[in-house]
Amino acid sequence: MGRPKVGIALSAGAARGFAHLGVLQVLKEANVTIDYIAGSSMGSFVGALYSNGLDLEMVKHLAIHLKRKHWVDVTLPGLGFITGDKMQALTRLLTHHKNLEDLPIPLAVVTTDLLKGEKLVFRTGPVADAVRASISVPGIFEPVPYGDKLLVDGGVADRLPISVVRDMGADFVIAVDVLSKSHDVQVKNIFDVITQAITIMERQILEQQDLAADFLVLPEVGDIAPTAFHRVEECIRRGKRAIHPYLTDLLDKLANWQGENKHE
Repeated sequence: MGRPKVGIALSAGAARGFAHLGVLQVLKEANVTIDYIAGSSMGSFVGALYSNGLDLEMVKHLAIHLKRKHWVDVTLPGLGFITGDKMQALTRLLTHHKNLEDLPIPLAVVTTDLLKGEKLVFRTGPVADAVRASISVPGIFEPVPYGDKLLVDGGVADRLPISVVRDMGADFVIAVDVLSKSHDVQVKNIFDVITQAITIMERQILEQQDLAADFLVLPEVGDIAPTAFHRVEECIRRGKRAIHPYLTDLLDKLANWQGENKHE
């Protein structure tokens, strides 16, 4: 029996989502091959960089030293405070102007149609366009028009896209969720108000879902505000810390995987 096809689902979580980078670094160092990636919101951004084969140390350095002015373009409030053009351009640069279908590792990007309240998953088309839509936190980023749809943050409809990566063909799913379990979060500005309100909503929805992952990683980042991008390095460290103690267990599960365990 050959090894299972491994998929990883990366959750939404704004700044906390950089914990995904720490988890991915540990998996790469342990020679765990990732065959499929599905991401919502910040999970889609980190997933896109990993899918494109970027050096993770370089990405870490970039994330830590990237100035807000390089990715935030504030506009007069219309449908959002941030146009998202700079973030889209940054993603386009880091993914070398590729389409999703051209990435070395298949990537699915989850978005939400604000008008119909439905999940929309991209697996083809420009990576930067899909990620731009997926990170569009309602009320903060301007939504993205797409045909007769208006796309916002993928986390609104599916913050932890386990079923998406399973549908891509993954036999064994690793899920990384940075959803805060803590209610002790400081709210200092309107952006914190919006992101915390969405976090509460997502927590309620997640409690009703069956998290059918084969391996779940839960970085402890609840005390870090979703807007605290100055704490990227701490988020990465906590991502590493969350998986290190369980790495042997994961490697054993992968080594002992049997076809009959595959989810139908």
